[in-house]
Amino acid sequence: MGDRAGLSVAIITLDEETNIGPCLESVKWADEVVVCDSGSRDRTMEIAAGYGARTFQDDWLGFAAHKNLAVSRCSQPWILVLDADERVPPPLREEIEGILRSDAAGDGYSLGRKNFFLGAWIRHGGWSPDRSVRLFRRGQGRFRPRAVHEVVEVSGRIDALQHPLEHYTYALISDFLRRMERYAALAAGELFATGHRCGVVDLTLRPAWTFLRMYLVRRGFLDGWRGLLLAGLYASYTFAKYAQLWERQRGPAAG
Repeated sequence: MGDRAGLSVAIITLDEETNIGPCLESVKWADEVVVCDSGSRDRTMEIAAGYGARTFQDDWLGFAAHKNLAVSRCSQPWILVLDADERVPPPLREEIEGILRSDAAGDGYSLGRKNFFLGAWIRHGGWSPDRSVRLFRRGQGRFRPRAVHEVVEVSGRIDALQHPLEHYTYALISDFLRRMERYAALAAGELFATGHRCGVVDLTLRPAWTFLRMYLVRRGFLDGWRGLLLAGLYASYTFAKYAQLWERQRGPAAG
């Protein structure tokens, strides 16, 4: 691919046949794509293989560990980590290509995301610019062990890219509700393991503050009815997380 360093794209999947095709289409210019699946029962692996991706199936290790597994299987000097519901638009591709050709590139790069909810770009409520490190030199980046909301730690200099990823999440409210149960359980487990406990304030004021912060403080109301729905859904997630923490601290024998 010319006089530039090579790029691997690392993706983890589970039943992503709707998303994986458009995701891989957006990175077909990359030198290598590694897809690590954790037991899909749909056509995810078939579609990924059709795009020439190196595909693997493993038992689920958790978000951070599974992404680290995908990263460990990459062979190119640079690694871009994507979720299956993300896309790399042409302006971001050009910016990444510039990094791959640069002699003065950093060791890692943070990217913003344009998050889409029910078909529209959400600009407020804390959903924008939603930056995180996704591009880094092989051997310089690794996901910090966490149950959920995993982040990359980079050894060296981290710079920022200007153009965002496109993130097509939650096409239906039911999508959010299905993920909410899983993420709330993981987050509650992590809180419990680190010594946090749930009280009345956590079950009452925390969900209320989540709603007010997203809808008013971070101006989610400017996204119209979608902003209202998101604030309510995230308040529900906060309640579910602490309710499950409360359940854990009571123990299975509590009546």
